[in-house]
Amino acid sequence: MTEEKRHNGDEEVVDAEVVEETEAGGEPASPTAEGSDGNGAADQVERDLDELGEAKRERDEYLELAQRTRADFENYRKRVTKETSEALARGKAELARELLPVIDNLERALESAPQAADALAKGVALVLDELRAKLRSAGVEAFDPAGEKFDPQLHEALSAQPAEGAEPGVVVETLEKGYRLDGQVLRPAKVVVSK
Repeated sequence: MTEEKRHNGDEEVVDAEVVEETEAGGEPASPTAEGSDGNGAADQVERDLDELGEAKRERDEYLELAQRTRADFENYRKRVTKETSEALARGKAELARELLPVIDNLERALESAPQAADALAKGVALVLDELRAKLRSAGVEAFDPAGEKFDPQLHEALSAQPAEGAEPGVVVETLEKGYRLDGQVLRPAKVVVSK
């Protein structure tokens, strides 16, 4: 290809449309190379930007997935901890309910035994005290509602009788103590209520 040069006074002007750029090696570039270099670089930049945008979208998706997974795991961990705690409380309550009749029987045995220094009575008393202590350490507490207003949530009325000096609906006698575990009634107290 030829360069068209025009002389304008002392300056030499080269027609930009006809001039071919030379590549780094000094060889003239082909017209297709020039077009692809100019547009090719822009195309490459555009492709790189598209890839970068796609990579950012994927990164954001994976980040969101990781955050959701972390939140799901944290919720799972809290739920399992709560369920485990509730199961433990139910297990304690069930054990305590099964042991309460044993305590009642031991108390009756002590009441019916002579108050003398009988070795059997002392042994029963020791077993009863130990059993009560174990239940207390598990959070089980006994309650005797004598003198309190009758509450069907806490008491089971076995009978009603007139009582001097007591207004109606008051517990006048406790036949069996009630028991609670962490505020939850395991067994209501069996009581006699005034009429």
